[in-house]
Amino acid sequence: MEFVFKKFCADYVNRTPRKMKLVDVYLGFVLLTGIIQFIYCCLVGTFPFNSFLSGFISTVSCFVLGVCLRLQANSQNKHIFGGISSERGFADFIFAHVILHLVVMNFIG
Repeated sequence: MEFVFKKFCADYVNRTPRKMKLVDVYLGFVLLTGIIQFIYCCLVGTFPFNSFLSGFISTVSCFVLGVCLRLQANSQNKHIFGGISSERGFADFIFAHVILHLVVMNFIG
């Protein structure tokens, strides 16, 4: 088991481009934020329920958008996303985030 983990880590470090590692760090941060929000909700409660719900939905949506960005920017998936460059994928990611955060801010009230 230890050998598999070491090989996985070595392959990740050696074969994954720097852009993908940056997206992975972003995904880890968003995942950690969602976990912290959920634990806080379980410990303290959901008194301003709209605030909790909009924050948690925002983190889940950010994670989904980040995964979509990673899929589009990955060079191994060029045959699936043939007409979409990595720059366009990033622009779509930013545009979707702006719309998402406008909806979340409106939902908080």
